[in-house]
Amino acid sequence: MTILDTQKRFRVARAPLRQVLEGAARALGVDGELSLLLCGDARIRALNRRYRRKDRATDVLSFPGPGGEQGIGDVAISVATAARNARLCSRSLAEELQLLALHGFLHCLGYDHERDHGEMEELEGRLRRELLSRP
Repeated sequence: MTILDTQKRFRVARAPLRQVLEGAARALGVDGELSLLLCGDARIRALNRRYRRKDRATDVLSFPGPGGEQGIGDVAISVATAARNARLCSRSLAEELQLLALHGFLHCLGYDHERDHGEMEELEGRLRRELLSRP
């Protein structure tokens, strides 16, 4: 797993993110490389505009890979947006980043909460309870 932090505004501990993602991969029997980009609003807005044609910042984007040894995919998180969301939801930034990393990881595996009749939401809830200290 590769974690790249290109933003400079917030200090982010990488170990909890790695633990959640590796724990989720073990729980689901998934193996393969995942890249996690921690960036600012400008970078995620550019990615959202380019790949989703939505010209706005968002909290998390997922880019599924081919799977297995060729890679699970890439997840990008705007730490600035995550910080705003964390305040609104009375969570710490660390908790919010773990939730977003898990959410993005599941999207890389093909789960889609907008189309799957609750399957992703149920799985994500179970993994939150198993892997996070405060689901």
